[in-house]
Amino acid sequence: MEEKNYNIELIRTLSFVFVIVIHVANYYCRGYAEISRGEYWFALILDAMARVSVPCFFMMSGALLLGEKPNLDKNVRRLFRFFKVLLVWSVIYYFFNVYYMHSKVNLKAVLFEPVEAHLWYLYALLPIYLVLPFFQIMCWGMKKKYDDAFIAMCLVVVVAQYISSLFHEEPYYDVPLLGDRAYTFYFFAGYFIQKYRNKIPWRFPVVASIFAGSTAFEIVLTALVSFKKGDHYERLLEYGCPFVVISGVAFFMMLYKVHGGQIEFPRGMKKWMDRLGGCSFGIYLIHILFLDIFKKYVDPGDLSAYLVIPVLSVGLGLISYLCVYGLNKTPLRKVLF
Repeated sequence: MEEKNYNIELIRTLSFVFVIVIHVANYYCRGYAEISRGEYWFALILDAMARVSVPCFFMMSGALLLGEKPNLDKNVRRLFRFFKVLLVWSVIYYFFNVYYMHSKVNLKAVLFEPVEAHLWYLYALLPIYLVLPFFQIMCWGMKKKYDDAFIAMCLVVVVAQYISSLFHEEPYYDVPLLGDRAYTFYFFAGYFIQKYRNKIPWRFPVVASIFAGSTAFEIVLTALVSFKKGDHYERLLEYGCPFVVISGVAFFMMLYKVHGGQIEFPRGMKKWMDRLGGCSFGIYLIHILFLDIFKKYVDPGDLSAYLVIPVLSVGLGLISYLCVYGLNKTPLRKVLF
């Protein structure tokens, strides 16, 4: 059995924590008119810094899967698992939203749009997994010259799509292999970083500076536009934004190259990381239930962002972990996760 890469596990652990931070901080960012300027800056900084998490999840999948030998049967099982999880949690959130949140939800549209917003990730992941074996065959046959050309083409397309979207335009045809979002790019980026991990010349301080600089631009530009508009401007925090792309890739590279890509933790810490990693997917699925309950009773202006964002993020992570850990001990885990 191949030994687990704890650089990847470190990225996974930080990423699922950051996802929770995004959802809590963004609640305050969207409450721009209800909070102070200082609270907005605080929420925006945490929101923007945590945005690397979603690119990292796609890059982890690419790093772990694209280099594997194609296996259609295994991929069909993977597809079935994620499709089943999507249907089950769509039904759960349907009943939760209709009967607890008293929201209008169309369950018939579940094949086309998420019942709960955060489930978009599964809608983005399933098409990639659908064509994964063909991507794997393509990657196996590509030499460095074509790798370089492919990743350059991907970057140009992602930037062009984002810029055109700012003008409310879109290409008449999507580019094959990539679609109309940046997620497939991240998937391939993770694979190429893994493939050339020993040949990437940048040192940790350089990559960390790129991450910090790009994130700082993202924060400052978002704040300036938001202050001018008098409302939170979210376009610069989208995952196709070049600043988010640079920050996400730099963050992944930064942690993937720690200790030469072979980071070691004490046995006790490895045990906890394995346990948290095993619950991370379930935490992503379930934590919105508890966050929505909070949102139902507390508006952004009711409690200070300085207090709520860190405390609620930790609280949501803890209660979600306990729920998932408990459910993993029951037969329901085969249905839910």
